Amino acid sequence: MKKTFLCAATLMTATLGLTPALAEPGGCIKGGAVGAVAGHFVGKGHAKMGAAGGCAAGMSRRHQARKEQREAEKQQKAQENSQNNQNSTQSMTPNNPIGNSSEHPPQQ
Repeated sequence: MKKTFLCAATLMTATLGLTPALAEPGGCIKGGAVGAVAGHFVGKGHAKMGAAGGCAAGMSRRHQARKEQREAEKQQKAQENSQNNQNSTQSMTPNNPIGNSSEHPPQQ
């Protein structure tokens, strides 16, 4: 029995160690814990209200951070697209110093 438990615990630890940790700001659990502690120190019965308020504040903070991240990704993608468009138009312009290209016939 101990051997099975030890194998299962080792497997779970190895699996959790391979997944990347995502650090996001705020969240209901973090905000709720901070709010509950703050409410506890304010007075009796305020821990639950503090937890509810902290949860709401944490979720608002996480939503705002995700929104800013999406906007930053959008701007980065737009910059990459404009650079790609600029590079493609530069490669399409004729590089003929003599002026004998088919687009611009020589003047008489």
